[in-house]
Amino acid sequence: MPGPPIWARPEPSARAPRFSRERIAATALEIADAEGIDAVSMRNVAARLGAGTMTLYNYVETKDELFALMDDALMAEVVLPAGELPSGWRAATAAVARRTWAVLARHPWAITLRHGPALGPNAMLHFEQSLAALDGAGLDAAGKFEVIGVVDAYVYGSALRAAEFRAETDPEVVRASVEYGMRQLATGRYPHTAALLGGHEPGSPDAPAPAMTREAMAAQFERGLEAVLDGLARTLIQA
Repeated sequence: MPGPPIWARPEPSARAPRFSRERIAATALEIADAEGIDAVSMRNVAARLGAGTMTLYNYVETKDELFALMDDALMAEVVLPAGELPSGWRAATAAVARRTWAVLARHPWAITLRHGPALGPNAMLHFEQSLAALDGAGLDAAGKFEVIGVVDAYVYGSALRAAEFRAETDPEVVRASVEYGMRQLATGRYPHTAALLGGHEPGSPDAPAPAMTREAMAAQFERGLEAVLDGLARTLIQA
């Protein structure tokens, strides 16, 4: 039977005082940023810390707990510093959304990080800040949950799409995919796709394509965020 979540246990400072959870999480984030999330393991984190793998188990009992520490470290980056939350529900909610998207853009692997049921302290701060952004918007509890859920769904969906576009792909895989796509277009089964491409080969300089640079994706995120907030203002917000 699983024990209590890592946040419900005190740090084992007396038993193994060399490393804090904050340092362990920061080390795991460094590995993920440099080598990808698949490179994050108890062995690799311990080696980067200059410790044995079994020593790390004095602090973190499972890999899922290691991921929980990483997730909460990301939430620490998401939380706006004290005094920087704008006034007004729309500006404040947009600020939280932009901050979250920027963190996910810096750590594109984070969108696939497994989440457990336990909320860490920084995740709770992020939720508290999201609620503070809606203070004065005239929403009941259900309305607040809905606004936060809709905005989060847009932010995370946009970040996932951006991460997919930025992922490195083997050129041979790209070439084979384009050739397959062209053969499929030639069947006549995809007239709208063919019309969109205007006779150009997918991926060619003249072919239309979705936003793929960081700047273009950020601009697209801003336009979508404004549209989401417009919709929420019309349907839910009373203030």
